[in-house]
Amino acid sequence: MTDCFVIAVDGPAGSGKSSAARGVARALSLRYLDTGAMYRALTWWMIRQGVEVASPAAIAAQARRPAIEVGTDPRAPVITVDGTDVTSVIRTREVSNAVSAVARVPEVRARLVAMQQEIITAACDAGEGIVAEGRDIGTVVAPDAAIKVFLTASETVRARRRSADLGADPAATVELTQSEQQRRDRIDAPQTAMAADAVQIDSTALGLDEVVGAIAGLARQRAGAAWTG
Repeated sequence: MTDCFVIAVDGPAGSGKSSAARGVARALSLRYLDTGAMYRALTWWMIRQGVEVASPAAIAAQARRPAIEVGTDPRAPVITVDGTDVTSVIRTREVSNAVSAVARVPEVRARLVAMQQEIITAACDAGEGIVAEGRDIGTVVAPDAAIKVFLTASETVRARRRSADLGADPAATVELTQSEQQRRDRIDAPQTAMAADAVQIDSTALGLDEVVGAIAGLARQRAGAAWTG
């Protein structure tokens, strides 16, 4: 992957990494990979199949069953499970509150990290760069990424953003969302690490366009005159 322009965007839930990564991919005409959506898709399937998501053994036994397909068009990043479009339904509180327990199971991580690396390699083989976002892109999935960004924001701002995303759910108050987010942060901590060579961007007081501009600026600076995006 060293011959391909890969931008890794990592950070905790609610930091704005999904929106920022998509924006950068569109701005620079790159592919886009939402790795969190892959974990959500598998979690959604587990819930629908009645798998006990509090049981690592039960999750591990089913981790390779569903067929997951991930689109990398930043304008419409569709994800399907066994042929069903789950792009929207995986964003519910039910999935959000279960995804951390599923994502930390080694068998799940082994399968999805391998898939993520294959997707990145395929983009490179096609002569295209890619923006990949998640929690461990710069440390595990694409440690040779040309640009590594770790996006943060204050806990309160992250909760407000997540609550707004769940606007259709009347129970998703900022206070409840922040409590659920704190629980996710604790569970996700082992997988959420900033790479030693990553640039940290605090998005607390920044708008989306400012974050996108900062990351795109880093990419253009790194690529220099050779940049064509």
